[in-house]
Amino acid sequence: MGAIISKSVFDFFKKLEKNNNRDWFNENKSEFKTIEKDVKAFYNHAFETLKAHDDVDKMKMFRIYRDVRFSKNKAPYKTHFGGTFHRTKPQLRGGYYIHIQPNNESFIATGFWDPNSADLLRIRKEFEMDDETIRNIINDKKFKSVWGDFVGDEVKTAPKGFSKDHKAIDLIRKKQYIFIKKYTDEEVLNPDFINSVNNSFKAVRPYFDYMSEVLTTDLNGVSII
Repeated sequence: MGAIISKSVFDFFKKLEKNNNRDWFNENKSEFKTIEKDVKAFYNHAFETLKAHDDVDKMKMFRIYRDVRFSKNKAPYKTHFGGTFHRTKPQLRGGYYIHIQPNNESFIATGFWDPNSADLLRIRKEFEMDDETIRNIINDKKFKSVWGDFVGDEVKTAPKGFSKDHKAIDLIRKKQYIFIKKYTDEEVLNPDFINSVNNSFKAVRPYFDYMSEVLTTDLNGVSII
């Protein structure tokens, strides 16, 4: 399949939504394996297109099996595919994600969705000291037309050690610094989907370049790697 998502992917997941149990899945496992192989080819193609303009060193496609140990939802299988693409650490930071799910639930995401405590503090300290650079990047017309605004979790007032009255508190209070672009089923099935994904990921580079610089230096701009 390569660079195309087939309608059979969505058809299978719609059936799985109604029959999310081991017996049904085992009876239809051969169909799933065919779909999984095709979607993995799509993710591998996306990985190659990313490598043409960014330094990504690995792709991970998540398994269909859900970890239900700590979840109220005991359905054993996911009804979507997800895959991440890692930029080469420690010089480059951030990552990419592609989510394929029927009923217009597909999306791509990019940014920092689970920064460790040291990185999160460093980002917040940077924005406390200077929020002009990041605002210029994320408010750029081209960037905003593709990615919109930051999404993700944030604290209610201010993190410990920061003033709730700081002019950049809208940025400082965030716990995640991610962007999401949603797609309809029709858009995902379009042969041009791979190009849309790639061009969208390409558009995020000014943000990644800046954030990588922040996370590889101290507040004086001295390299820490």
